[in-house]
Amino acid sequence: MITLATPADASEIHRIMLAAFEEYKNSSVPSSALEEKVELIRTSLVEGEEIAFVYWKNDRAVGTVRFKEQDEALYFFRLSVCPEERGRGIAGQLLQALEEYAITHNFGVLQCQVRLSVAKNIALYKNNGFYISEKRTVIKSDGKQVETALMTKKL
Repeated sequence: MITLATPADASEIHRIMLAAFEEYKNSSVPSSALEEKVELIRTSLVEGEEIAFVYWKNDRAVGTVRFKEQDEALYFFRLSVCPEERGRGIAGQLLQALEEYAITHNFGVLQCQVRLSVAKNIALYKNNGFYISEKRTVIKSDGKQVETALMTKKL
């Protein structure tokens, strides 16, 4: 079951995100997701800066995605599935929920930014109807560069 998150879900969202992004901890440029704090997520949800979905399985949160309205697009980020639950279609269901939300709220486009070096994530989005609409170089706070792709799906 997928629900819209409330601020009370912030710690669950944070837990799932950390578990999902743990694999990037030892990469040459670790994900900034690993530095986020629960309070940032809670505050963003309270203030309406972002919205999130939580995927529940047997009353346990195992997947999440955060998103916000950005111009003409619904921009999502931190799509996260607990490692032990991967390969069961949870990410695809979260993407479907995003698409339904976007259509219901009159957004014609879904977008996300993905590291080009993570082929499995590029493939996930391409398999769900996204295409690379732009390539970008992100400069992290420590000066390291990350090559990314803006992936877009027109609805």
